[in-house]
Amino acid sequence: MRVLDIVHDSIVDGRGLRTVIFFAGCPHLCQGCHNPESWNIEGGTEWSEAEIFQEVMKNELTDITFSGGEPFLQAREIAVLARKLKQEGKNIWCFTGYRYEELIQDPDHVSLLEQIDILVDGRFELKKRDLTLRYKGSSNQRIINAPKTLESGEIIEEIS
Repeated sequence: MRVLDIVHDSIVDGRGLRTVIFFAGCPHLCQGCHNPESWNIEGGTEWSEAEIFQEVMKNELTDITFSGGEPFLQAREIAVLARKLKQEGKNIWCFTGYRYEELIQDPDHVSLLEQIDILVDGRFELKKRDLTLRYKGSSNQRIINAPKTLESGEIIEEIS
């Protein structure tokens, strides 16, 4: 997997104390993106699932956030990592520029969605930027309870 960085002890990338894995590559190229250096799929360095797992488990007290870039560009590989992290009791958040409705069209994306607790979806829209929002940058983005949404077939949003 192409990883830009792994940051321990974040308090802004989901509820609670989190380890954030920033994956490389993003097709959305959102104007005003907070992380444009993540756009290049060849950026960062190559990490194996085992290497990422070992690094994030150094801090057993934190939960996990997948960010980017666009994690769903590497969904098949990240789903394997996520499954292992879930077995360790980790709560997983994932930020994506895709809408949930787009993601469920691809089996690899669904495999990753099945491991995620909270999905923050939607492209960042500079015109809808709102600094008062928690865990999202623009008002069009949603904070979705992934398990309940997958089970019900209807979008179940979380209150931030």
